[in-house]
Amino acid sequence: MSHTVRDKAKLLARVRRMKGQMEAVERALEAEAPCGDVLQQLASIRGALAGLTGEVVEGHLHEHVVHAEGDAERAAAADELAAVLRTYIR
Repeated sequence: MSHTVRDKAKLLARVRRMKGQMEAVERALEAEAPCGDVLQQLASIRGALAGLTGEVVEGHLHEHVVHAEGDAERAAAADELAAVLRTYIR
């Protein structure tokens, strides 16, 4: 069973919290809240996304790279992660 399936409830809870944060930004903008408040909310969302990304990357490394069934699976998982990281860093 994949780590994202095993940790599904926890990951979805984090996504739902971020969704709530995004909705709070939308409400703040609609209410013409001060830009400092909006920036603080955006920084919180960015931190939450970075934390979620780190958790999924860590799970991928452990399950698909460190504990891969063979060298071919390990190489494929490492290549997949490298491609995602290239996109993430841009």
